[in-house]
Amino acid sequence: MLSDQMETRVLVKTDRLTLEGIFGMPGDAEGTVLFAHGSGSSRFSPRNNFVAKRLCRHKLATLLIDLLTPEEDRVYENRFDIALLTQRLASVAQWINAESPARDLPLGLFGASTGAASALQLAALLGKRIFAVVSRGGRPDLAEDALAHVTAPTLLIVGGEDDVVLELNRRALERLRAEKKLTIIPGATHLFEEPGALEAVADKAVEWFTRHLSPAKETRSAVRAKT
Repeated sequence: MLSDQMETRVLVKTDRLTLEGIFGMPGDAEGTVLFAHGSGSSRFSPRNNFVAKRLCRHKLATLLIDLLTPEEDRVYENRFDIALLTQRLASVAQWINAESPARDLPLGLFGASTGAASALQLAALLGKRIFAVVSRGGRPDLAEDALAHVTAPTLLIVGGEDDVVLELNRRALERLRAEKKLTIIPGATHLFEEPGALEAVADKAVEWFTRHLSPAKETRSAVRAKT
């Protein structure tokens, strides 16, 4: 069943900075997905927005947020500062769990390109507090030391024609110890611009997050009912 959704602009204060995001909240949300964008991308990424809207239609709240200020983003090296991006992502995750309308919902992470590295690092840091991770055309090699510590079920989605990234993800899959899966979209390149490719990514993400976030919400609700 598809859900009504409401998008709002949010401001998250962290590290004496204010980060701007787009929060999507369906009325019957069963989980939340925090997006980590790739280098040079932003909360307005058409690809991530496409996936986010699909997630919202399937009872999943979403937050697309810029982890760098416009001034920081002008410094090219900042886009690959995975430690900085992970720190910011952690602050946003804390805001979601403490202050957002989705604070009682299980949290998942969606990382694209280099953003997948910060998503995987955060999953390793937060352990059981992250319930699922999806990577689209990700660079998990940039979080290589964290992979063995990720406990969240992790789905790696890669285009079949994205040869270099596909090999990097195959290697990462071997290092992951949690539930894991590598899905290859036939004929797709790095940006999934081919007809039907991005739709396939969205479908796989919906399936993965629904599978792992919805049961987690039911478990939380049952525990609260007993206390």
